[in-house]
Amino acid sequence: MSLDTLHMMDLRFWLLISLAFCCVRMEAPPRMQARVAPDGQVDITDSGRPVLRYNYRTIEPGERLKEIAEPNLIYARARSDYIHPLYGFDGEELTKDLPIDHPHHRGIYWAWPETKYGDQMGDLHALQRVFARPTGKLKVRSGAGFAEVQAESLWQWEDREPIVRELAIIRAYASSEKGRVIDLTFRMAALKDGVSIARRGTNAYGGLNMRMNANTGQKITFHPDPATVKPRGAWAEMHGTFAGGKSATGVVVLQHPENPDFPGDWVQYPELNWFQPTFPAANTRYELKPGKPLTLRWRLWIHGGEPATEDICRAMWNAYAKGKLR
Repeated sequence: MSLDTLHMMDLRFWLLISLAFCCVRMEAPPRMQARVAPDGQVDITDSGRPVLRYNYRTIEPGERLKEIAEPNLIYARARSDYIHPLYGFDGEELTKDLPIDHPHHRGIYWAWPETKYGDQMGDLHALQRVFARPTGKLKVRSGAGFAEVQAESLWQWEDREPIVRELAIIRAYASSEKGRVIDLTFRMAALKDGVSIARRGTNAYGGLNMRMNANTGQKITFHPDPATVKPRGAWAEMHGTFAGGKSATGVVVLQHPENPDFPGDWVQYPELNWFQPTFPAANTRYELKPGKPLTLRWRLWIHGGEPATEDICRAMWNAYAKGKLR
């Protein structure tokens, strides 16, 4: 074999190696990414664009305390286990955290103002006596179709004694021409006897809390089907133009039909840009029993343009009830 032939074979070999290396380097990352940030929180992105941040680690109010009136300082407590910001399609923040009027409000959070342990009353909603704290058991998943967070927290009485183990599962799907879908699943299991949850006064607010940012043209609409409709749907929408957005955005909340006490009542405080599906039923307390976890599910659908029609919302709700995306 000639020297020229050997040189040619050697050149082809390194050329193949280089091509293989380039192919590995050029492989695109999954579209939907869930990443743990240096501060311990989780950011979900869609093709690099922000979708939401799940605040898993405890956050102190910090400098915000200087802006809060003295009577409200009792509510400006360290918080964790909530979603903020939830982003619109132009990168605008749809949710609000630690507002000076109600500093315990924290974007999207699942909490109950009457959290009872034995004969004592705490307030997971207003951050009094009982708090959701991270255990460090956190999993994230990225992929072409969705990104997901699974996070364990403990409800700690007086920030010391664990009384409930909570698993939060947040799954954000890749957006399409119809908008963006985010599924929320929460499983709460009592670690002690005598734990129960209820709405404020057992008939006001409590459940999945949606504290949104101020927006122009705000409109909140509720749709609970009457009991005679089968299957019985339940959804609500806040629609408006948020600061930083080029056009109006709708945030739709769909209730899952397998939630206990379905459909939950709808509550709104338009002056606070706040609305929610409640749990449990009015004038009741839901007992969390050891060994019998409570599972609650809701779906968020974020879309642009005009408010969603009843037909579109019903189609979205039917898909959710059947375990489908759209």
